[in-house]
Amino acid sequence: YGAKIRAPHALVMTFLFKSGSLREKLKSIAQATYTHSRNLAYFVFTYKGLMALQSQLQGKKIPFHSFFAACIGGWLVFGENNPINSQIIMYLLSRILFGLSRLAVEKGYVPQPKQDPFPLVAALIWGTVLWLFEYHRQTLQPSLQSSMTYLYDDSNVWHDISDFLIYNKRPDSK
Repeated sequence: YGAKIRAPHALVMTFLFKSGSLREKLKSIAQATYTHSRNLAYFVFTYKGLMALQSQLQGKKIPFHSFFAACIGGWLVFGENNPINSQIIMYLLSRILFGLSRLAVEKGYVPQPKQDPFPLVAALIWGTVLWLFEYHRQTLQPSLQSSMTYLYDDSNVWHDISDFLIYNKRPDSK
């Protein structure tokens, strides 16, 4: 599953934003795919193993088991701060925030909105990320910085249609 998810993403991002030889790019894609796949496999093995162990020890499965097993697996497998783990954690965080928001409404902790809150959420997220990009760029994750630099800085200079189709930041000619 990790390879199916990571390989296409690594392929696109590498050829769009990384420099180097074809060999170096292919090696980078393979390494990212391997790391993502390995970490997911280790996490699933750890999580399921700890779930089975807890269930065996207590004679039944209780809700806290999943939280505890995932915390241990997250610490052991995804605790190293590297680009792959960082991206996976950011992916999960965004989905968790949406899930917790829906759960808060479902449980009655937050009233059902009269209008869809998504447009407001989208506006606040885009406003915040562009403010961070313009004034505190270093606080953003490197691949987001690269994407936003491409979209908002590099797009200020155009040479020809290849800028749009391939990549619009050319090396300085000597």
